[in-house]
Amino acid sequence: MAVELGAKQLEVVRELVPTAQAIALLVNPDTPANAVPLARVVEAAAATRGIKLHVLHARNDSDLDAAFAALPLVGAGALMIGSDPFFNSRVEQLVALAERDRVATIYPFREYAMAGGLLSYGDSIVGAYRIAGAYAGRIVGGEKPSDLPVQQSTKVELIVNLKTANVLGLRVPLALLVRADEVIE
Repeated sequence: MAVELGAKQLEVVRELVPTAQAIALLVNPDTPANAVPLARVVEAAAATRGIKLHVLHARNDSDLDAAFAALPLVGAGALMIGSDPFFNSRVEQLVALAERDRVATIYPFREYAMAGGLLSYGDSIVGAYRIAGAYAGRIVGGEKPSDLPVQQSTKVELIVNLKTANVLGLRVPLALLVRADEVIE
């Protein structure tokens, strides 16, 4: 669902930072099956909203540092983090970089907001693991994987971290707070 949610993530972060004329999207070029379609979806959504989108790439820690260093150079008023296993293994590092550089950032999973990230909007990793566990149980029980239906997590969560918003000097619109599944105070 990460690709399908890209346009909505852009909308949410723009709602929080309406003055952002340019937004950056961080993707991992080593996972093109995810990065390329996500960039296309977000580029199309940005174009319809008159937002300039800068797609930044990171496949390792030094690339992360370079991507964050590029944010002021491209005039990014906000940052979107794409869904990627590499990024998910660096939750604390990404949150710390965004905090250090005082950039409004939206992340794909709640774990980022729980670690101090500003916003997360995405499907539930826990829900996806439950589906995977159920599949594993069915396969161990003798069912053929090719006979199992394709499923994906259907729960999408919006988490807002007010502590981080206050640190960044951002006022979270009431409409965004009302839609949030969870607000961290």
